[in-house]
Order: sequence, then C-alpha cells, then structure tokens
Amino acid sequence: MQTTLKDLDWKPVALVPVLALLVLPLIGSPSTWLTLTVAGLAMGMIIFIIASGLTLVFGLMDVLNFGHGVFIALGAFVATSVLGSMGDYTSSSSLWMNMLAVLPAMIVAMLVAGAVGLAFERFIVRPVYGNHLKQILITMGGMIIGEELIKVIWGPLQIPLPLPEGMRGTVLLGDAAVEKYRLIAVVVGLMVFAMLIWTLTRTKIGLLIRAGVQDREMVEALGYRIKRLFIGVFMIGSALAGLGGVMWGLYQQNVIPQMGSQVNVLIFIVLIIGGLGSTGGALIGALLVGLMANYTGFLFPKLALFSNIALMMAILLWRPQGVYALNK
Repeated sequence: MQTTLKDLDWKPVALVPVLALLVLPLIGSPSTWLTLTVAGLAMGMIIFIIASGLTLVFGLMDVLNFGHGVFIALGAFVATSVLGSMGDYTSSSSLWMNMLAVLPAMIVAMLVAGAVGLAFERFIVRPVYGNHLKQILITMGGMIIGEELIKVIWGPLQIPLPLPEGMRGTVLLGDAAVEKYRLIAVVVGLMVFAMLIWTLTRTKIGLLIRAGVQDREMVEALGYRIKRLFIGVFMIGSALAGLGGVMWGLYQQNVIPQMGSQVNVLIFIVLIIGGLGSTGGALIGALLVGLMANYTGFLFPKLALFSNIALMMAILLWRPQGVYALNK
C-alpha cells in the first residue's frame, strides 16, 4: 500500500510546483502570487486533514462513507462551544495563549467526533459492509440525521467562530502579506500527514492494518482481531474529520450545520484526483485543489466554480485511477 522514498513516483509531486510556476506569468506580481500560493496551500492542507480520514476509511476498510461531512460539522460546532468558554485565552494577543485554547478545542472535537464515529460505524455502516450502493445511501441518510441533531443542540443559524486575537493579522514575506492562520494551517497539515505516514509504515499497528487489507483471514489466523483494528481506523478517520472541521471553521470564521455536506464535493474531488485510498495522493490532490481554487478565483472569477472539476478531468485523462492508485 505504501512505497519507499526510493520507489516513489515523483511526477505527481511535481504537479504542485509546476502549477504554481505556470500561473506566475499570468498573475504578474510576485508578491500577489506568493500571497495566493500560501493561501492555496493552507486551504489545501485543511482539505487534506478532512479528506485524510475518509481516504483511510476507504483504503483500509473499503467503505464509501458519504456521511463523512457530519463529523466535519460536529467538530466545528464543538470548537465553538470550547472556544466560547475560553475568552480570556482567545482574546489575548499572545499566540501561545491562543494555542492553549485552540489545542483543547481540537482535542475535544476529535474525541467527540471519534466517539460519534464509533456509533456511526456500529449502527449505520456495519450492516452494509461489502455493498457500496447501500453504503452511499445509508451514510447520506446518516449525515442528514446528524445535521438535524446538530440543529437541535446548537440551533439552525450560523454561529461565528472568530480567530483568536494572536492568530489574526499578517506576516510580511518580502512584499507579500501572508495571513498568520494560513501558515499555522500549513504546519498542522504537514504534522497530520507525517503522523499518518509514520503510523502506516513504521508501526506494528500500521503493519497489521495493511496486512489485514491484503489478507484478512491470514492476519486473523495469527490471532489478531482485525475487526477491532478496522473499527479503530473508522474512529480515527472520524476524529480527523472533526479536526478538519475545527480548522475549516476557523478558516471561514463561521459555522453552519450544512458545512460538512458543502465540503463533501471538494473531498471526493481530492480523493478521485489522489487515487481512492492513497494518503499521499490525497495530499497532492488537496494541494492542487487549494491552489487551483485560489488562482482561478483571482484570475478568472467566473470560472472558479468549475476549475476543480476541470482539474479532476485533466488528471483522470492522464491517470484514470488517480495520481497514486492504491494497489490491493
């Protein structure tokens, strides 16, 4: 499932810098280009955090979870409650004080989303293992129910989720002004990617999960309960969606119950571009989607809505199974 650095196909990796360099002459101003590029990378990293959970669930469990969006919204709404109770920390101009509020919000959001993911797997997903059509239908129904429950708890109206004081403002990189939060989003995204790759390739749990995908019966014959491992994977995928929901809510600075379903389209575009089930492919796909959205929004605003569809079509014409097809 994973490749070593020596065997890695570098062509998809090169797509990100190539796309950035191709639009530089069109934008003209290097400072504007740098601002748009960092913004695109930040957006891409947030989308990757959200999509990484779903690509884990599909790649390791073969489950098409169209209800993934409910965990995104749940994580964002939990963050509004946690951050709302920590006004002394969020109103401080110190970034470290802000992190003392944001980190607990992320942790609580991940725990809640993971716990709800456990129930989601047990009562909604488990009865339809092995049947993709039923998975799509029942998980979409689960997302609708989840959105209504969010409305019951937090109400149907939009709730503001402002950035903590120390995370606002910009950092000057030469003549370019880059928002602080976007740089933070890039760092968090890279940390999540590094942790996932390390877990899947360097730990015993990752080895057992990958072996279970290849030959479940053999792993079970060795005495390991692969079913429990897969349930844990679903919970981790849900928790990552909750973390992504916190990041996306702070990015938008407001949350609504339907925010998960709105992001779902972008998530599946990322997974299709990257190759269903590939963590590295999800990162490449998310970065391409984030950059494309920002570049076209600046250069061709009327085409921005269709830019990512066009990007997906171009990638699929090149590699029909995505940039990193997952071989099972």
